Amino acid sequence: MGEYKNLFVVGLDDVNRERLARLRGAEGYRFHGVIAPAKVYDTEEFDIAAMLAEASRVLEAFDGHIDAIVGYMDFPVSTMLPILCERFGTRSTSLESLLKCEHKYWSRRVQREVIADYIPNFTAFDPFDDEALTHIGEAGLYIPFFVKPIKSSGSRLGFLIDSPESFYRAIEQLREQIGLIADPFNTVLEYARLPATVAGVDGGYCLAEEIIGGWQCTLEGYVFDGEVVGYGIVDSLRYPGVLSFYHYRYPSGLPEPVQAKMRELTERVMTHIGYDNAAFNVEFFWDEVQDRIWLLEINTRISQSHCDLFEKVDGVSHQQVTVDLALGQRPDMPHREGDFPLAAKFFYRVFFRDAVVTRVPTAAEIAALESEFPRAMIDVQVTAGQRLSSLPEQDSYSYALAHVWLGADDVEQLHAHYESLAARLNFEFEAIDG
Repeated sequence: MGEYKNLFVVGLDDVNRERLARLRGAEGYRFHGVIAPAKVYDTEEFDIAAMLAEASRVLEAFDGHIDAIVGYMDFPVSTMLPILCERFGTRSTSLESLLKCEHKYWSRRVQREVIADYIPNFTAFDPFDDEALTHIGEAGLYIPFFVKPIKSSGSRLGFLIDSPESFYRAIEQLREQIGLIADPFNTVLEYARLPATVAGVDGGYCLAEEIIGGWQCTLEGYVFDGEVVGYGIVDSLRYPGVLSFYHYRYPSGLPEPVQAKMRELTERVMTHIGYDNAAFNVEFFWDEVQDRIWLLEINTRISQSHCDLFEKVDGVSHQQVTVDLALGQRPDMPHREGDFPLAAKFFYRVFFRDAVVTRVPTAAEIAALESEFPRAMIDVQVTAGQRLSSLPEQDSYSYALAHVWLGADDVEQLHAHYESLAARLNFEFEAIDG
């Protein structure tokens, strides 16, 4: 057993086990799951203390050497990793540096110290304060603005505020639901030393921010022994005229000077935060009209949605970065060694008020489509009988029924292949409320 490295993956599922087996050097690794995927994926309730205790029991019971503890998911996995790594002596960034990214108010304060011109005006507020709207105005923020919890997961509980009425509607929902994420996040905060300016703003608080926008993209990067490396930028392209994502595309089509500036801003802010020996990604907007770059947020993980894109274009999933860093190695991430010059993840959507799914494509139909387009992958997100409004983390009136990954020689071919494939995805519905 001695020659193998033992890597423990929090929330390991079958799809990712297969991807990890294709990484460079994987023949020398043994991947072990910690905490069942269902406990960290398809649930809205996270008992962090129980999960940390369960993970610790599994790790303590292991009779070999623990070489690395990794994950590639957002909350709660991302926030648990530094705690587990410190406990078991494996490599990770510090909890404080991670929270300077994940605690949205602390993160904005830290960003303001080094890249003030590239972030929106912001202020924290207590959603349980009846005078919250007045206090937001006193901080210099006026309607319209955007509201989200101090720690959000996906786009959950994010609201565009365009009137006092919409603010009070948002407050109602926040008061009802914020505890689902605030309570577990506060458990994590108890492990950290917070500065006085941030200590009073816990997971029950929200952030109000000036509205920013433009061409959205995600810079995937890592820090190895203090060196910040941005190795790929993925574009997030929306359906015309609506907020819903149409597809993620890699490599980015942004002008090179814009990409270079984003890499420079990323290096400045991640160095200032003290983030080290871990992967991250930074979401940016480029406002083409004003030629202005905005930093939207920092995530302390790779984006799982991008794994297949890197595999298709660069030759291996960027989980390579996560694994190598956890083992104390400079990431062995190839560049443009994949089968395609271009790759995308499409969101096959329907635009309904609400409906019940009455038919989904059969396994045989999916297999036939996947075999027709080279290295295509189709992941259906719904089942027959499911009500669309019951789907988690969807935009209002737009529902992603399937995810489709494709590689192509150029943008024209990419869209032609997707449109041809999408036209044959046979879903049927029964409308509700017209």
